Amino acid sequence: MRLQLFDLKVTNRATFIQFLNIMLQDLKKHPENWENNNLESFLEALSAYAEDIQGYYDNTQQSINAEEASWQVFADMFKGAVVYE
Repeated sequence: MRLQLFDLKVTNRATFIQFLNIMLQDLKKHPENWENNNLESFLEALSAYAEDIQGYYDNTQQSINAEEASWQVFADMFKGAVVYE
């Protein structure tokens, strides 16, 4: 399940919903892998990661502009919030 969470290509609303369901199952099965496993800490991390995500894209040489909203950018923000401190 963990691989699915980080490997799923999110391209539209349907795959974003699938991604969120995979996230929920991952949290239920592996809460120890989540730095931010309660709503308050997750939302704080989501907000901070949303501010910093362009740096992640730049550092990993991905040609993604975080200013252009896309389902993949939203999914990347959620994935980052799982472990962002």
